[in-house]
Amino acid sequence: MKVTWQKKDTKQQTLKSFLRKQGVSQRLYGKLKKGYGQVLVDGQKTKLAILLEHPVAVTLELPADAIEENVAISQGPIEVVYEDEFWLVVNKPAGLTSVPGPSNSTDTLVNRVKGYFIEQRSAIKAPRIITRLDRYTSGLVLFAKHSFAQAQIAAQVESHRMDKRYFALVQGQISREHGFIEGPIARVADDVKYQITPEGRFAKSEYWLEKSKAELSLVQVKLHTGRTHQIRVHFSENGHPLLGDKLYGGECSLIARQALHAGKLSFIDPFTKKYLEFSCPIPPDMQLIIDKEFGNWQSESL
Repeated sequence: MKVTWQKKDTKQQTLKSFLRKQGVSQRLYGKLKKGYGQVLVDGQKTKLAILLEHPVAVTLELPADAIEENVAISQGPIEVVYEDEFWLVVNKPAGLTSVPGPSNSTDTLVNRVKGYFIEQRSAIKAPRIITRLDRYTSGLVLFAKHSFAQAQIAAQVESHRMDKRYFALVQGQISREHGFIEGPIARVADDVKYQITPEGRFAKSEYWLEKSKAELSLVQVKLHTGRTHQIRVHFSENGHPLLGDKLYGGECSLIARQALHAGKLSFIDPFTKKYLEFSCPIPPDMQLIIDKEFGNWQSESL
């Protein structure tokens, strides 16, 4: 991995201080001192104990993360939405698990992305998943190509400045054009379900009504917290379970999975400072219901 920053002023500053301000942790700085990677100033390799006095370009070069031998390689297909030297955005199909686990350790999205990089003869052998989706939720998933990129984007994830938008078909008629659902969420004892309970962790969802009729509503949802099953729990416990969500009481005759799609994703690239925004169309199983119930609808933002 290679990233370059510009020091634009003439203020004296140690190279260490400059790197720390760019997000280089004390741990990574210690590894650099021991020979892990290298730092260049105006294209020339330099010692770390120097003083920067003039405008210069500072480049950090890091080797690829070591291959994770315990993560199997899958040749299953992936749909690449975007790729650059730091990030990979893919459109996950419903039914594919995001990360390896006891029930599936060989053909998850992570396994397939690892296989994709190997097939591309890339130096990247240990992709870092940043955003995850439930197995039966479709849509955009972000990967970092290096652990340093993962660390750089972590603040946006933790503070929910990374904007993730979902589209959901929920049962019943929602009358308000815009609203919030708040309710602390915790896991039901001895169950895979979650519920709103005073003992849970604070959770907040924001929604915009796209289409509505007596039996069905289409909503766009933004998460202000990232609790497990948050959208599914918030809407089901407010009387509007997601269509197809058997676990939370959804009607399953029209679709074989929860009608939930992560259709938009945006964030500030911590390296280039550019605003990156991605979208992917609603998949056919959901779109078929939308067209039947609401006419030929398509979000202007997708």
